[in-house]
Amino acid sequence: AIAPPVAGGGVRDVSSGGEGGTTPGSPTPTPTPTPTTYTAVSAGGFHTCAIRSTGTLDCWGRDNYRQITDMPTTGSFTAVSAGALHTCALRSSGAIVCWGNDGDRQVTDTPTGSFTALGSGPSASHTCAVASGGAVSCWGASGNGRTAAQTGAFTAVSAGQLHSCGLRSTGAIHCWGVNTVGQAAAQAGTFSAISAGQLHSCGLRSTGVIHCWGANTNGVIAVQTGTFTAFSAGGLHNCGLRATGAIHCWGASIGGRTTVPAGSYTAVSAGHEHSCGIKTDGMIACWGVRTYARAPVTRAP
Repeated sequence: AIAPPVAGGGVRDVSSGGEGGTTPGSPTPTPTPTPTTYTAVSAGGFHTCAIRSTGTLDCWGRDNYRQITDMPTTGSFTAVSAGALHTCALRSSGAIVCWGNDGDRQVTDTPTGSFTALGSGPSASHTCAVASGGAVSCWGASGNGRTAAQTGAFTAVSAGQLHSCGLRSTGAIHCWGVNTVGQAAAQAGTFSAISAGQLHSCGLRSTGVIHCWGANTNGVIAVQTGTFTAFSAGGLHNCGLRATGAIHCWGASIGGRTTVPAGSYTAVSAGHEHSCGIKTDGMIACWGVRTYARAPVTRAP
């Protein structure tokens, strides 16, 4: 098991005694550690962050922009989203805290207020969030309109490399930013989830079918058979969680990023060159390129 560093740092944030059961001179039994379990995971560009069942955060992987060192070590969180070189998390209070690379003001410009959802991506240098009123705010790299504020009522949002997409309360998808290869050409219909990749976007239809659009590099927008309950668009690959609990990944397969460890899962996140999923026992498994301890990893105490 690989244990991530958990030192905290500069982020912006708008044994008791008992009766023994051994005979004199016998060795003291070593207690069995309680496994660490998780409720959410997000694979970024070169690092991964997750929320423990206790509500606290874990991050591991590359730390060249303090993606690990500056992770908040206190507080309770309900959502986390890892970008290319930064991460943002949603506190139980609704406030957002971000850390890591601040070259495009991904940390400095973190908005204040109360939010209900947020989303970055493994190719993104920006983050978007849904405010309590339903409007979308974005910050970080702002060229080509990718961080333009969006009015209306949204329930989810996701940031790609040069574009962003949001899910309206009506189930319709709305995208903005660069559309050179159709990555922001939102598809018609009713959806339950949205995820923006590097040069493509995908939505989960209410029927359980995943529909993708944009650049078809390595077949990343090819139609996948079967029904899904969740999915995630990565850099050049995608992963979906089937209703059976199995994870199916497709697109660029270099480095094993689409080779999923056996098991039953409850969540999945596709990163730049790796992916991670939460198994039904709450443990995390990761696969793909292992550089910087990105994968494969099975999280344990």
